[in-house]
Amino acid sequence: QVKLVESGGGLVQAGGSLRLSCAASGSILRINGMGWHRQAPGKERELVAYIWGSSTPDYADSVKGRFTISRDIGENTVYLQMDSLKPEDTGVYYCNADVRTYYSDFDDDSWGQGTQVTVSS
Repeated sequence: QVKLVESGGGLVQAGGSLRLSCAASGSILRINGMGWHRQAPGKERELVAYIWGSSTPDYADSVKGRFTISRDIGENTVYLQMDSLKPEDTGVYYCNADVRTYYSDFDDDSWGQGTQVTVSS
């Protein structure tokens, strides 16, 4: 019922920048929060950044000062501006949203398919 589509991943050299986008579509009544997680090879998925409503965003300590998350509430879209990228930022980046649909009395946790980010040294 809810689809999240990420874009903007790719290959970049260390110190470079990328901007990820994630658009949500479907039978959406409201989106409570949106964010990004990532999973590096051989590691567990971890939170990168999350923005809940209009609150101050949360960031993983490893990306503070380098990544910026923002939302376009009207377009059901979340962005992740990634600057000063490091090789350890490499991984699959997943969009995540806490969504209430028209067909449910509960909020659902939705995930995108992921987009690969590779930072070369």
